[in-house]
Amino acid sequence: MQTAERSVVRVIQAQPTSDGAGVKLARSLGTPTLDYLDPFLMLDEFKSDTGTDYIAGFPDHPHRGFETVTYMLAGAMRHRDHKGNEGNLCPGSIQWMTAGRGIIHSEMPQQQDGLMWGFQLWVNLPAAQKMTAPRYQDIPPEAVPEVVLENGVHIRVLVGESHGVRGAVQGIATAPLYLDVRMPARASCALPVQRGHTAFCYVFEGAGTFGASTQNVTQQQLAVFSDGETVTVKTAETPVRFLLLAGKPLREPVARYGPFVMNTREEIVQAFEDFQRGTFLG
Repeated sequence: MQTAERSVVRVIQAQPTSDGAGVKLARSLGTPTLDYLDPFLMLDEFKSDTGTDYIAGFPDHPHRGFETVTYMLAGAMRHRDHKGNEGNLCPGSIQWMTAGRGIIHSEMPQQQDGLMWGFQLWVNLPAAQKMTAPRYQDIPPEAVPEVVLENGVHIRVLVGESHGVRGAVQGIATAPLYLDVRMPARASCALPVQRGHTAFCYVFEGAGTFGASTQNVTQQQLAVFSDGETVTVKTAETPVRFLLLAGKPLREPVARYGPFVMNTREEIVQAFEDFQRGTFLG
């Protein structure tokens, strides 16, 4: 039986913005142009070799009701939370943090200058898990498996499974796929994606054509895919490197404000009241 190939249905240009204490970002998901792609809420790329663009970092701030995923390409970031947990994110590492019912943490650069480059993704939690206990999965670079295909395509399997290789992050409700794919010039690759799951890619180096629609997608562009079982990517004279993400949609109401993502406005109000009263952390 022939495999159904996904097509590109929309291309979004990342928008410059800032967050935390003024860290400069390129935001492709979580903007007025593209609010969210169920279950994904936000995608930021941070990249600068100018220390003043990132040195202030992300001081203590709360989260409730969703998960944050940080993937580092260059530089180092130290995280700490209200319970004393801490860790250091280095090049190639990934952290999957489930905020659950509440966490207060900081993410601060461990350098004064030099290249700082990475991504932060926000993933929604189902209503039944929004008030779960917080947890971290910190995965060092050597624990992230990589697939190398015969045509020179490299696939880092951050989360989920690709070409028979499973990533180290486990037990995520939305059954996500998160790949870092690097392709040389004049190459092609078919990437399996679960039918019925929301899927998109974000190109951060070079350019390629994606899907049955052979849509050209270039640096700092996000492409949303139709449903299907594979995403086909081809390169011409230019190599490409991109993130491919997919996940099971929750199909639940989304109420979000600042650092809180719940299902109703009343739950957002409750989150703010809990935070102000000091009962936020349970």
